[in-house]
Amino acid sequence: MFINYLISFFVFIFGLCIGSFLNCAIYRLEKKKNLKGRSFCPHCKHPLSWLDLFPVFSFLFLRGRCRYCKKNISWQYPAVELATGLVFLLIFVFANDFSIFGLINLSFLFYVVSALVVIFVYDLKHYIIPDKVLFPAIIITFLYRLIENLLVGDYELIYNFILASVIASVFFLVIFLISKGKWMGFGDVKLAILMGLLLGVPNVLVALFLAFFFGAIIGVVLMISERKSLKSEIPFGPFLIAGTFAAMICGNHIIQWYLNFFQI
Repeated sequence: MFINYLISFFVFIFGLCIGSFLNCAIYRLEKKKNLKGRSFCPHCKHPLSWLDLFPVFSFLFLRGRCRYCKKNISWQYPAVELATGLVFLLIFVFANDFSIFGLINLSFLFYVVSALVVIFVYDLKHYIIPDKVLFPAIIITFLYRLIENLLVGDYELIYNFILASVIASVFFLVIFLISKGKWMGFGDVKLAILMGLLLGVPNVLVALFLAFFFGAIIGVVLMISERKSLKSEIPFGPFLIAGTFAAMICGNHIIQWYLNFFQI
């Protein structure tokens, strides 16, 4: 029991560290810079020391300010770190598979989660889903599913993921074409391809339902608080990713609850 808690703790810390790296990737993607070189303050450009690079803890220790120029550090940094650590931990706990294939699958899921976190933040800030992150994730996920299918020997698996990808992407493509891009961006169509390849049927349907559910709730809250109106543009990518995370972690439980609730 203690070993399980210890491993879970290290997975969470690992997620925090990956989240710190993702913050760096998001910033450099915004500024169109490569990932090489030391981390630095986005305000004064002073290189950061190792004391400044502890995920979350450095932010708290420095009270949300740069050690050198004293300007505020964005809350994005600890939020992304904590969110990544938490999602990593939940995926690890629910996966509960310590076989070689299970660990390989876990590594794959950690990669996809990292890509989705970058897309989440970037779309939330700029209303754009970056192809530089999305396309490699789609290709790697497709190849992983193909290799998985060959190893397992069940050819229905790959058809299931392709079918889910087609269902999700065509659904958003229809909305995109009907609205001429006003209701849904084409980036969401491409993101739906990744969702399908990642989740398969029926979990992709769970993710889509939750995405619209989350979007409706947040939209109503924003309108009530007068921060948005009916004509305001709201990026839908973050809701799709939130739905994807929920479906990855507990999609099967949600489906089972639904079936039991309606006694199907």
